[in-house]
Amino acid sequence: MFQPNFRVTGSIANALVAIEADRQVVTLLPLTAPMLDSLRRTARLLSTHLSTQIEGNQLSAVQVAAVVRGEGNFPGMERDEAEIRNHFAAAEYVEVLGQQGLGFTESELRNIHGLVMTGRATPTPYRGGQNVIREASSGRVVYMPPEAKDVPGLVAELVEWAASAFTTTAWPPPILAALVHYQFATIHPYFDGNGRTARLLTNLVLHRSGYGLNGIYSLEEYYSANLDGYYRGLAVGPSHNYYLGRVEGEVTAFIEYFCVGMANALHKVRRRAETAPRSPVMGTADALRTLTPQQRRSFGLFLRARHVTAADVAAYFDLSPRRGSALCARWVAQGFLIVHDPSTKGRSYRLADSWEALVVAQAEAQREGDGG
Repeated sequence: MFQPNFRVTGSIANALVAIEADRQVVTLLPLTAPMLDSLRRTARLLSTHLSTQIEGNQLSAVQVAAVVRGEGNFPGMERDEAEIRNHFAAAEYVEVLGQQGLGFTESELRNIHGLVMTGRATPTPYRGGQNVIREASSGRVVYMPPEAKDVPGLVAELVEWAASAFTTTAWPPPILAALVHYQFATIHPYFDGNGRTARLLTNLVLHRSGYGLNGIYSLEEYYSANLDGYYRGLAVGPSHNYYLGRVEGEVTAFIEYFCVGMANALHKVRRRAETAPRSPVMGTADALRTLTPQQRRSFGLFLRARHVTAADVAAYFDLSPRRGSALCARWVAQGFLIVHDPSTKGRSYRLADSWEALVVAQAEAQREGDGG
C-alpha cells in the first residue's frame, strides 16, 4: 500500500491557511451565472493551453481558443489541435464528475486518460512495456518507472489509498491532491499522457473535496511559470530507478510546491472575482448565499433554456436519469423550481419566479456589459 513520507513545513502550513481563507471568500462571493460561466471557461482554456504546452504543444493561447470554438485549422498542427480538443473535453468531464462522490475510481482514471489521448471517455489499457523519462537537453535518463507487470497493482493501490485517505485521515484536501498527483506520476502507467492525466486527476480530487470552486481557477498557470520547481518536486529519491529509493523517498518538496501553487492560484481568482464589474443585480448577494453550490451552478443551465426536463438536469450534472428526477423533485419541494408542464411524458421545470427574474436580469446585465 502507498505510504507517503512527508513533513508539514512552515511553508505548507502557511499555504494551507491562505488556501482556506481564499476558498471561503470565493465560495461566498455573489457571482452571477454569466460571471461564473466566464471565469470557468477562462480557467478551462488556460488549463488546457498550459497543461498541453508543458508537454510540448506548440499552439498559442489565441490558437487554442480558436480550436476550442471549432475554428482551428492550422496546417501541420493537426496533432496539437487534437490534443487541445481532447484535453478540453477531459477538463469538462472532470468538472462534471467532481460534483459527486469522494476520491476517484480506477475506471474514472482510465476514462480521463482515454479522453486525453483519444477524445473518448473509454478506458485505456496500461502500458505493456518499460518507459523512461529523459532530460530534454541531454537525453539522459532521469527516471525509470516501475515495470509494466507491476502497474495494475500499483494503480489499484493508489485508488484504494485515496478512497481510504478521504475518510480516515485528517490531511487537508490540498495535501491529498498533491499526493495523488505525485504517486500517479511515479507509477507512470502509460507511455504517453501521464502528466496531463495526473493534473486532471488532481483537479478531480479537489472538486470532490470541496476545493474545486466550480472550476474557476487554474493550477497549470503556476506549474507553467515554475516548471523547474515542478520537476524538482517530482524528482525524489537517491536513484532514478523506481525500485531504488523512489518508493521510500520524502515527498515534502512536491507537497510544498503544490500547496504554495494552489494558494497562488486561489488568491489570483479571488482578486479577479472581487474586482469583476458588478451588475445591478449584485445586491442579491444575501439571497444567493441561501442556495446550495449545485443550485447556483444550475443557473448556467437556465441561461440556455427557460424550461428544462429532468433529463436536461441529469445531463448537465452527469447524473443518472433517476437521480436527475429526484433532484428536480427535491428542488420543487424546496421552492427552487416550479413544474412548468406536469404531463408524464413531457414534464418540464422552470425556476421559481424570484430566481427566474434574477437569471434574466443577470443575462441582460451581461449583454450590456459586453456592449449589447
